[in-house]
Amino acid sequence: MAPSPAVSEAIGEAAAAGHAPLSTGTLSLLATLTRAINAKAVVEIGTYMGSSGLVFLGSMAPDGILTSIDAEADNQHAARAFFTREGFPSSRFRLIAGSPLEIMPKLRDAAYDLVFINGDKTSYVEYVISADRMLRAGGMLILADALWHGEVADQSNESDEALIIREAIDSIAQNEAYTYSLLPVGNGLLVAIKS
Repeated sequence: MAPSPAVSEAIGEAAAAGHAPLSTGTLSLLATLTRAINAKAVVEIGTYMGSSGLVFLGSMAPDGILTSIDAEADNQHAARAFFTREGFPSSRFRLIAGSPLEIMPKLRDAAYDLVFINGDKTSYVEYVISADRMLRAGGMLILADALWHGEVADQSNESDEALIIREAIDSIAQNEAYTYSLLPVGNGLLVAIKS
């Protein structure tokens, strides 16, 4: 599925701001997964100008609400402009600027259909712990950049990102509540369903 003009523009703005935008294949898969579970309550960690947010809003149930958390308020200004321009009313999205590690614990337990983690890689383990609490039974946890430029699979690579992403993946793999798959889409996408 080709991205909409707005999604393509958001990808361009993210790249221009120095972020590594999600691939169009990743965004297409996010749309498919969101529709597959008929998500109505989605949380994303990492707004990054709104490309994934646009995909979630366009793929969720018509009464679905997106909660997007980003430490950089500037990313959310761009996202808000895209969401509004695309006709999504402000009642369908909450943009929360601040540290996800401080905000996630304030979100309700077992209240979300999908949690998408695409924030600071060195906080992935803590994000996964919070996401587990927030997800309902049957909910979906998605981890972006799960292969991290091939570094995660290389056990000799001990960069901070590779080590922490590996640890986050291990925590999901060892949690009997999850059925998961690691997909070679974009920079790697881990998809897990909570029983």
